Amino acid sequence: MAGRACLLLRGPPLPSVGVYAERPFPGLACVWRRTTSSTAVGRVVPDGCTDIIYSAGTGEVFVAGPDTVGHVTRSRPGELFGVRFGPGVGPPAFGVPAVELRDQRVPLSELWGPSARLEDALGAAADPCSVLASAALARLRETPPDPVVGVIASSSGSVGDLAWSLGLSSRQLHRRSLAAFGYGPKVLHRVLRFDRAVKLAWRGVPFADIAHRTGYADQAHLSREVRELAGVPLGQLIRP
Repeated sequence: MAGRACLLLRGPPLPSVGVYAERPFPGLACVWRRTTSSTAVGRVVPDGCTDIIYSAGTGEVFVAGPDTVGHVTRSRPGELFGVRFGPGVGPPAFGVPAVELRDQRVPLSELWGPSARLEDALGAAADPCSVLASAALARLRETPPDPVVGVIASSSGSVGDLAWSLGLSSRQLHRRSLAAFGYGPKVLHRVLRFDRAVKLAWRGVPFADIAHRTGYADQAHLSREVRELAGVPLGQLIRP
């Protein structure tokens, strides 16, 4: 697997950075579009997802793997179009375990082979998101996700109890979790809880309420986790 090729913004931008919009798409977490009028600096934080991202300005198509920590990114003016796979869903479509994509930005051609036809279709499309989504869903039909993905992601119990409920050893569970999500079960649940907390914070929910609703011991626990995963305090992370 190649090293990180570039870093691309995903998720809601600061209001001064540009316009970001998501829309639902059957079989995917969402499709999205970002328009940026000037060079922008933002922060990507872990959410457990993988994206395919198309840059209309350069014609490049990249895969953004699951992140483990937040990092600052810089994007050029222009439009980005993306499709987002929910946690554990995307890696089978790429033909590699999620752990090999963790914290990586990889040209799609390294995973799918020559992509000139897809790039031509994207360049000519009125809606590049639909082109990306069709290609992604075609791959998923050929190689669907591990059937235990939903159970692992939604579990709130201990790893031992989860493994027992699936008829797996803890070691087998860890391997399948790395392949599907890029993380072991404990890290996955930590990332998904953090993601839920950040989404509530964007909606204006008080931090103490967020801690209670997402299962943190208290607000101090929430603050420590956000600093460790995002690199900045929660208030700074969502600050306009």
